[in-house]
Amino acid sequence: MARNAELTRNIDTLTLLLYIGCVLMGWLNVYAAVYSPEEQTSIFDLSTNAGKQLMWIGTSVLLIIAVLVIDHKFYDTFAFVFYLFMIAMLLLVMVAGANIKGSRSWFKIGSFLLQPAEFTKMTTSLALAKYLDQPGINLTKRKDLLWVGGIIGLPALLIILSNETGSMLVFSSFVIMLYREGLPGWIPLTGVVLAALLILALIVPPLYLFAGIAVLCGLVILLMPRYNRTARNIIGIALVGGAMMLTATGVDFFVNKVLQPHQRNRIKVLIDPNVDPLGVGWNVTQAKIAIGSGRLQGKGFLEGTQTKFDFVPEQSTDFIFCTIGEEHGFVGSLIVIALFMGLLARLVILAEKQRSKFARVYGYCVAGIIFFHVMVNIGMTIGLMPVIGIPLPFFSYGGSSLWSFTLLLFIFLKLDSRRTNSLFS
Repeated sequence: MARNAELTRNIDTLTLLLYIGCVLMGWLNVYAAVYSPEEQTSIFDLSTNAGKQLMWIGTSVLLIIAVLVIDHKFYDTFAFVFYLFMIAMLLLVMVAGANIKGSRSWFKIGSFLLQPAEFTKMTTSLALAKYLDQPGINLTKRKDLLWVGGIIGLPALLIILSNETGSMLVFSSFVIMLYREGLPGWIPLTGVVLAALLILALIVPPLYLFAGIAVLCGLVILLMPRYNRTARNIIGIALVGGAMMLTATGVDFFVNKVLQPHQRNRIKVLIDPNVDPLGVGWNVTQAKIAIGSGRLQGKGFLEGTQTKFDFVPEQSTDFIFCTIGEEHGFVGSLIVIALFMGLLARLVILAEKQRSKFARVYGYCVAGIIFFHVMVNIGMTIGLMPVIGIPLPFFSYGGSSLWSFTLLLFIFLKLDSRRTNSLFS
């Protein structure tokens, strides 16, 4: 018991303060998002989202205590058990889950909703850390890459089968950790090129796009050192260019025949924000109006109008950043972004200080997941990312989101607590 008490005193102070800051600011903004000048309900009223969020915060404190009391070896030893348990939950939710907005990904117990996909990010992180911590694992080997791809791909496949595209896309954030652990650079580069081709194929006429690819391949060959300009390399570049052209020709079929209508509409809105402003473009249009109306210093706490009168949909969950932008302006938005950047920087610093590979890998998983959520959530509210419905960590209303991010973060802080930490160590 004394040993556990000692470890709980070594929790990184700066990360803890950043977490508390995010959670409290999130709670206040949830209250602001649902506040009505006519009713003027208390922030502690459990019948409102703000009151319920306070309850989730209170239960999160209990989760934190439980995580810190348990020995750090527990998370390493049972990593695969947690992973398999959540796989079972993903299978069960497809059968026994509630159908909410076309997605069967929630367990409903009375008025309580729980989304297994949120917690699967944590268990997949633990499983990846456990696998990569084994001796002899090398991400340049095909066998190890297949195992890693399977660990990530299985829950991602089950989540997409539950029609939860946003949560599935979060699994792409693991590439950050994998690259740190030796993943060949051409793999993430291929993903970036495919994403760029998808966008370009939708906005550039095919003839111009093919010409651009041909010119790019030609420039690569011309700029290549003369001793590398062999027939084999030139043929390889030409084959890559041909594959890019072939991929571009399949984009139209993929978008119009494979994607579901709501997914297709989100891509259209990303490409052209003015398409159907009263229909599929309504969310993004109103979100940008709300954020823009805040200007430099914002309208003031509880003084927002776009969110109060429901112009912005899902204002306390996926679009919580609109409330921040409208009521606190550019300055408040910058503070929130700085808070997240500080948290991410601290997580990376702590991950690099870890003595065990298990803790380092898990730390990078945590940083990657939070980064992806922040980037996409804020990006979609200002029209830079497609609307895929993922929460802003610690800010968005919801028990599943807050609990999962709290567990994700504090398991890493528990693993890190073996070192003697001070505020800036």
